Amino acid sequence: MRNLYLLILIFFISCGKQENYDEAVSVDASLVSVIDETEVDKSPPPPNSISEKTASPPSESLKTSSKIIKNGRIEIEVGDINKSQKIITENLKKNNAYKQGEFFSNSEDHEMLKMTIRVPNQNFDNLLQSMDKGLGNVISKNVGTDDVTEEYTDVSIRLENKLTYLEKYRDLLKKSNSTKDILEIQENIRALEEEIESSKGRLKFIDDKVKYSTIELTLIKNKPRDSVTSKIGFGSQFADSVAAGWNNFIGFLLGLISYWPFLLIIPTIIFAVRKWRKRKNKA
Repeated sequence: MRNLYLLILIFFISCGKQENYDEAVSVDASLVSVIDETEVDKSPPPPNSISEKTASPPSESLKTSSKIIKNGRIEIEVGDINKSQKIITENLKKNNAYKQGEFFSNSEDHEMLKMTIRVPNQNFDNLLQSMDKGLGNVISKNVGTDDVTEEYTDVSIRLENKLTYLEKYRDLLKKSNSTKDILEIQENIRALEEEIESSKGRLKFIDDKVKYSTIELTLIKNKPRDSVTSKIGFGSQFADSVAAGWNNFIGFLLGLISYWPFLLIIPTIIFAVRKWRKRKNKA
């Protein structure tokens, strides 16, 4: 009897262990299913359209210092162009300026030298004043300024936005798997890079114009009228006069020939009138 009790006790104990084991297995299975579902939820979503992927860049205004472009035009009558040119060269060195271009012409009545000068913005007024006083008689002078601050700020903001877009497109290019999306992103990157280079070039151009002002200088030396004819002798003047007279005579003859229809019609009319009068008198 005692052995029977032991057998029954062992049976119940084994049944309890089996139930605990089954419960543990079921719990482990539930945990596995939860983990699987969590991992599935964390998987990356399918890619949307390019416009949905890209967020709008910030449009905060940039603080830009004033951008003022100075330009000057001055025309001066001088006594000696070579001497004036030496004075200008010295003044350019003093004001850290340089000649960007030069044009010279020599006619019968005057000599003319045109120069395009670039000078640092802060030395613009000093160089212009040195031309007013030390060269000659100022014929004309025009000084103007152009405020490009607004344009510079606008281009700068657009450039910052384009750079932001470019970084976003490059990030999207690394994550995209669709061939269509990749081609579209690459095309957008190419267009943005061209626009960025254009904007940088415009900013560089404005900075150069602001940093170095431009002066258009014209030097004129008028020649005395008697100096033109003093070099010509009497023989040359006589030959020129004969040639001019002959040319005038030829021109007169050619002018008469151009009226040949009238030379034919007028005698015909006179002859017809006279013949008509004779017939009338006989009648």
